[in-house]
Amino acid sequence: MGEDALRERPDEASATLPAPVLVRLPAHLIVLFPGAERLVSLHAGCVADMMDELDARWPGMRERLCDETPAIRRHINVFVDGRRARLSTPLAPGADVFVITAISGG
Repeated sequence: MGEDALRERPDEASATLPAPVLVRLPAHLIVLFPGAERLVSLHAGCVADMMDELDARWPGMRERLCDETPAIRRHINVFVDGRRARLSTPLAPGADVFVITAISGG
């Protein structure tokens, strides 16, 4: 096979990955995970996949964001393109995701 044919063939690994999404994490969460960043680009087809990817990069992060049922913890809000999301919420290519902690007090 010639060099030109190899260049024209799409990369099979990247063809199976969902398009990247942009995730914004709260500052007080990233301080718990060395090397974590506030702004993360990752590949995920839904919010649950996003949680798995975050946990793969920073083990233990999923447990901080999700409970054992599994569901997003009550004090955590996830917004996808401005709308509140659940673990089953799909992520469109280029989705903008915010992970926000709830604030309470009196």
